[in-house]
Amino acid sequence: MNPLKNFLFQLQEISLLIWRAFAGLFRRPRYIGETIRQMDLIGVGSLPIVLLTGFFTGGVLILQTYPTLAYYGGQSEAGRAVATSLIRELGPVLSALMVSGRIGSAISAELGSMVVSQQIDAMRALGTDPIRKLVAPRMIALIFMLPLLTVAADIFGIIGGSVVASVIFNQETNVFITSVRAGITAEDIIGGIIKPLFFGLIIGSISCYKGLSTTGGTVGVGRSTTNAVVLASIWVIVFDFFISKGLQTVLDIGRI
Repeated sequence: MNPLKNFLFQLQEISLLIWRAFAGLFRRPRYIGETIRQMDLIGVGSLPIVLLTGFFTGGVLILQTYPTLAYYGGQSEAGRAVATSLIRELGPVLSALMVSGRIGSAISAELGSMVVSQQIDAMRALGTDPIRKLVAPRMIALIFMLPLLTVAADIFGIIGGSVVASVIFNQETNVFITSVRAGITAEDIIGGIIKPLFFGLIIGSISCYKGLSTTGGTVGVGRSTTNAVVLASIWVIVFDFFISKGLQTVLDIGRI
């Protein structure tokens, strides 16, 4: 199968998987307990790595931008630069990439192992829909938890920037916080929350599809896991551009 046909086929299968997962939410059983368990695994389990990433990203931003701002006499706007960069772009994208590496790989490996060990076939034989029981809870958990993780990463990124600005560049914390408050707008916050909703759907759908389409035994599980992480990370970055452009267009129309 040539690359274009393969891409279109996978896009079709992933779209059908998403449709079947959300269509099943309106029928019983709904597996609420499994959804809550996945939220705990995804949200609480990913919190340390996301907070660490956000904290040091904010610190690095200040470390790199403060000298340049000071050269032009704009060091008082350092907090605005960090907050804008984190909330608009770096927070959502880096959080999604961290979750893709940690959770996307785990989902693909778990479902792939169930496929090669014929547990999925056993579920179907017992009358249980694996998409409603396994796929839908994971997608919903990612869609709900990734925005919360992004907000946490943004907050810790601002804290990290404040610590670096205070300790290394001797900037007063009040000056930094005032700049942050002046730089954050409602539009930035809304955009920073909308993006992770789409990123969670992308990570969940691709990881579940790659896991359920695993072939080739245990070797295939490793291959599916790698493909899921790589493909999800690429599409997060690609969709980030189009979502950003779409949000800009909507905001521009709203200002008219």
